[in-house]
Amino acid sequence: MKTLFTLPAAAFAVMLAATPAGATCYAEYKAKQDNPLKLHYGVMELGNACPPGGEAQAQIASRLQRGGWVLLNVISLFEGTPSKAQQQNAGSNFLRY
Repeated sequence: MKTLFTLPAAAFAVMLAATPAGATCYAEYKAKQDNPLKLHYGVMELGNACPPGGEAQAQIASRLQRGGWVLLNVISLFEGTPSKAQQQNAGSNFLRY
């Protein structure tokens, strides 16, 4: 009887170990450059957990600024896999920053 109990317990433990602790957080954003004016939409990976709104915005703005871009707005923060439409719409700005 003991082996019947430990086998399901061991299988459950393996399943928990294989499950990721948290889903990856992504941000959809719009950014610009001046002289000449350029606009872009992008999707950025923020890490394993979505930071609170203000922190996320500061992180996104900082990363874009290094590339010469100014953050216009954060469209959304989401966990999970970006859709094909998001990937296509972002084009070369998909996970660029």
